[in-house]
Amino acid sequence: MSPTIKIGIVDDHPLLRDGVTMALKKIADFQVVEQGGSADDAMEIAARFAPDVLLMDVNMPGDSFAAVRAISASSPAVKILMLTVSESIEDAYSALEAGAQGYALKGISGLELVQAIRNVAGGETFITPKLAGRLLSNIRKNAGDKPKVELTHREEQVIREVSKGLTNREVAIKLELCEKTIKHYMTNVMYKLRVRNRTQAVAAVIRHWESDHISSLCGALQRRDWSDNRKSNNEP
Repeated sequence: MSPTIKIGIVDDHPLLRDGVTMALKKIADFQVVEQGGSADDAMEIAARFAPDVLLMDVNMPGDSFAAVRAISASSPAVKILMLTVSESIEDAYSALEAGAQGYALKGISGLELVQAIRNVAGGETFITPKLAGRLLSNIRKNAGDKPKVELTHREEQVIREVSKGLTNREVAIKLELCEKTIKHYMTNVMYKLRVRNRTQAVAAVIRHWESDHISSLCGALQRRDWSDNRKSNNEP
């Protein structure tokens, strides 16, 4: 017997929320544990019920993206799948950057939603295919406006440790280097990222890593969608 997937649903439209709940309750291994209608409700549900997957709308009372960020930090086992009418690239990017594992439009079929929930619960990521293509195109377009950041292996090691909150001394001990060398690497990192301090450096490099991750993810989704289309058309 398949393990039960616990689901929380947060949407400020009761009729839609109830409809999704009724549909998901028909799936044998799905269990809807709680519903809510705001960003605050989302955080409370994540903390109290620890669902495997939390469905969240983008546009509802409160700051949805801040809630995603807070849940991702405090309850990393809770996977977040945005279910929304918003086709905004900015909303999709903000949700993924905040920590959401999926972004689905409310126009998807019941079967597609079930598969999206299963994917996210299993540690995969789901983005509505046509939106994934637009995301990738947008990232590529913006990439041309920004200087390419090329850190050496050691510089990346150092900034990764700094991003975890370690001091230069702690990083030096961990990497078995002297503190002066760590300061040198951090100076190089800040110069390459065009920032003035450690905090800005960490924020800039995290955004850089996330952009690369989202770009790779969108490319993989596009390849999978293309492969699925070939199979449905009986192409080799």
